Amino acid sequence: MRDEIVAAVKAAGVVGAGGAGFPTHVKINASVDIVIANGAECEPLLRADQHIMAEQSTKLILGLKTVMLATGARQGYVGLKRKYEEAVSNLQREIIEMSENTIQLFFLPDIYPAGDEQVLVYEVTGRIVPEGGIPLQVGVVVANVETLVNVAHALEGKAVTDKYVTIGGAVRKPVTLKVPIGMKVQELIDLAGGSTVEPYVVIDGGPMMGKVIDPNSPVTKTTGGIIVLPVDHSLVTTKNTPWQMIVNRAKAVCCNCLACTEACPRHLLGHSLEPHRVMQAIGKGQIGESEIYSRAFLCSECGACDTYGCTMGLSPRRVNAEIKKQLTKQGIKNPQHSKPQQVRTNREYHLIPTKRLIARLGISTYDVNAPLSAQEMIVREVKLHLSQHLGAPAIPIVKAGDNVARGDLIAVIPEGASLGANLHASISGQIVMVDNNCIGIRRV
Repeated sequence: MRDEIVAAVKAAGVVGAGGAGFPTHVKINASVDIVIANGAECEPLLRADQHIMAEQSTKLILGLKTVMLATGARQGYVGLKRKYEEAVSNLQREIIEMSENTIQLFFLPDIYPAGDEQVLVYEVTGRIVPEGGIPLQVGVVVANVETLVNVAHALEGKAVTDKYVTIGGAVRKPVTLKVPIGMKVQELIDLAGGSTVEPYVVIDGGPMMGKVIDPNSPVTKTTGGIIVLPVDHSLVTTKNTPWQMIVNRAKAVCCNCLACTEACPRHLLGHSLEPHRVMQAIGKGQIGESEIYSRAFLCSECGACDTYGCTMGLSPRRVNAEIKKQLTKQGIKNPQHSKPQQVRTNREYHLIPTKRLIARLGISTYDVNAPLSAQEMIVREVKLHLSQHLGAPAIPIVKAGDNVARGDLIAVIPEGASLGANLHASISGQIVMVDNNCIGIRRV
């Protein structure tokens, strides 16, 4: 049974919809005792996952059951927040109607980052994922709720062609839409009534971990939110700060107050990551302190340290990210693999309430509903990146001039690649462009 499920998920091109795009057929080809559906949606302003849980509750539970069957798991959980009232009601009804005594809802605290898979695993199971490890090492598989809906669709032979996306921030009508993958982000902003500010910046993802992108960029399999902000907003300024300025500030300003470390979710789980020590080492020019620097590998880059912890405008997150890049270029791998037996004794006092985070970020004005629209998307043209996932880019099997139907396979996993994902046409039309990066389709 596992082989059939894995094959169907692989054929459909399912990847992690809420993170880096890890190929799902690889993740579920394992043996665990618990599967967790991640419905935390801890990034401020994003609403897509809660709408998916409410509108696609049947498919979500079917997808969760399918992954439990593939992995041999005895227990399944949907991790979500109690405030998602419609989702809670619909999921509870589905569980009762399906007589599923192996699946239950788990109500998470309204904190950031409750959706970090290591935080989620601890909250739901009490198990601590080892340093530099993954949930599989403690007998758990975590999958985003949209990913599980796509798993259910895969068993019906339906490929991944659409993405649920929240468009929020400085737009006239914040909304959540189901759109074809490859649709231009600017078109989404227009569907949300356009920007209320000029000029503006677009963030792909949430305000904490999202990246600044060009409005002409296409939606991908991992796009969960599009946030529009004024160009001079503090969040935008922080994300656009040059690296040299980041490191100069770290050397000149950091007073080692420990606030960044006390806010770090991985440190609070018992991991040896201490952002203030990395900052201290940079300030003292201790470039040779490999043991200190290698702890940067444990950073999830959630931003709790700089956006919430530091009051001096420093960015331990950016420092950790750069150190990881430099060490990786030198061929150095993460040597930190300790297995904490318990979380920090003061952890509960350092958890970050979502409302307080929103206020700290200066985005309370934008914390409004973004209802799910039933509007049918008629898109003239899409641009599909060949790399929307971890692993090797997909290899095109079509050429310019070919006609394709929505759902047709247009690019495949390279032969011999350990990680990769198939790619399918998200609209019907004609292939107008194929290069090393993407495939363009125009409706005819």
